[in-house]
Amino acid sequence: MTSSPRSETARSEVRTLAIALLASLVMWNLPYGGIALYPFKLLATWLHELSHGLVMLVTGAGLRYVRIYRDTSGESLQVWAISDIGTAAIAAAGYMGTALWGAVLLVATPTPRAARIALLGLASLMAITAMTVIEPTPGGDQFGVYATLGIAGVLAVCAIAVPGRWRVLGAHFIAAQACINALLDIRVLLRPMQVIDGVASGHSDAYAMAVATFGYAPPWAIWFWAIVWLAWSLAVLFVALRLASVQRTPTPESA
Repeated sequence: MTSSPRSETARSEVRTLAIALLASLVMWNLPYGGIALYPFKLLATWLHELSHGLVMLVTGAGLRYVRIYRDTSGESLQVWAISDIGTAAIAAAGYMGTALWGAVLLVATPTPRAARIALLGLASLMAITAMTVIEPTPGGDQFGVYATLGIAGVLAVCAIAVPGRWRVLGAHFIAAQACINALLDIRVLLRPMQVIDGVASGHSDAYAMAVATFGYAPPWAIWFWAIVWLAWSLAVLFVALRLASVQRTPTPESA
């Protein structure tokens, strides 16, 4: 039994995506290698902080603001203190939520039309948050607002002007980058302190998660949650890739 052209195309796209992701991991760990991926990292930061913010609203902690910095770090500030369970959910939402956003985008874009709708929806959501919850840094730097609006504009243009096949591949690459955000951020993920704009400022998500679940944050507890989030990200990417591949591979009846 020979493979159909569509199934071969689906497998080829998955291989291309896997190679691109491997190149991303290498580039992020080379001097100046992250320059080409800088916009994708900013987008992942936005997804990370948006995930924190949404869970803050759901748990009743409230969302005061979101900030995104030039070095791709970010922060979300809640309004009220809440229970340990709510705090744990907020801490976990950043890396786990970013991977889920990526998985949804990957599975929801099997066709050029679906990719156009998804990219326009993502661009609209970015524009809305830029005008509502993202605020300047304490020094008055509007970078986060302008960067979010800029990326939203590029996504909208790609959704409308980019040819169908490249539009789908672009949407899938963005989605996969979100899925492996924890892996790209591994050095940040394992730190007990959060580094914002190059300055240690508060505790990291893994530290907050360790305190909320274990009651204290020794190195092993921080590493435990970091490893859990890394495994989650890879598992989510694997499942999403399988689902996306199945969507694009015709069944014998439809071939």
